[in-house]
Amino acid sequence: MPTPSRNWPAPAKLNLFLHINGRRGDGYHELQTLFQILDYGDTLHFSVTDDAEVSLLPAVEGIANEDNLIVRAARLLQRHTGCTLGATIELEKRLPMGGGLGGGSSDAATTLVALNALWKLNLDEDTLAALGLSLGADVPVFVRGRAAVADGVGEKLRPVEIDEPWYLVIAPGVEVATAEIFGHPNLIRNTPKLAQPELRPSQWHNDCTPVVLQTHGQVANALGWLIQYAPSQMTGTGSCVFGTFSTREEALNAYAELPNEWQGFVARGCNRSPLLERCQHP
Repeated sequence: MPTPSRNWPAPAKLNLFLHINGRRGDGYHELQTLFQILDYGDTLHFSVTDDAEVSLLPAVEGIANEDNLIVRAARLLQRHTGCTLGATIELEKRLPMGGGLGGGSSDAATTLVALNALWKLNLDEDTLAALGLSLGADVPVFVRGRAAVADGVGEKLRPVEIDEPWYLVIAPGVEVATAEIFGHPNLIRNTPKLAQPELRPSQWHNDCTPVVLQTHGQVANALGWLIQYAPSQMTGTGSCVFGTFSTREEALNAYAELPNEWQGFVARGCNRSPLLERCQHP
């Protein structure tokens, strides 16, 4: 049996703000956002095999293995490099689906980074990020693994150094379809771009929030509860919301009061992803 390479982190991200600047000619929206990666997320384990098979255990309910971003990322690496090796991949899933935490994109990025190392492909970060973009707009930020301001559809990244506070993240237990929110007629689409937005936290907001609160009462309830404890916001197109705390103790005290109907976790914001540290010891 091949020796497994274990404990590759696929961390969550938060959008500390999400401003929609307009709709592009190709139908996508022009965005400006600030990504911060958390020290919490999914975990993947890889066992390299001599054949070209890529298997994922356990299968994610409702998603065929070949459609899963993890398997698609591995297949993409094989096609790009001609690699004839395969892998058995075990996924420990913690991040909710459709929550705006980037779980699927992060899983794909970790697969690209880990198998690049384990298959000894020697692709550089820029190449891996470009491959990741073909899988999803959020994949490059996880490949690069740094807090970053993003423009375009989220692919133009500029690394930044920002505060690393503690967050209480709540999953209200409902999936929000990104396409539904971006297609909604009431979505705000004319927020001006900011110069150096990482220095202007007083101007941060999420243009998707009003539509999501209007269409998903569970998200409105969770945000209304959390904002009693700390400045709070929705991440991405939801459904997860997060409160910002100065200390871990303050975040844990609020977490202890979390109503039973919601799931949640406490995590620290990171300017460097835990995936970058894991890469040092493949």
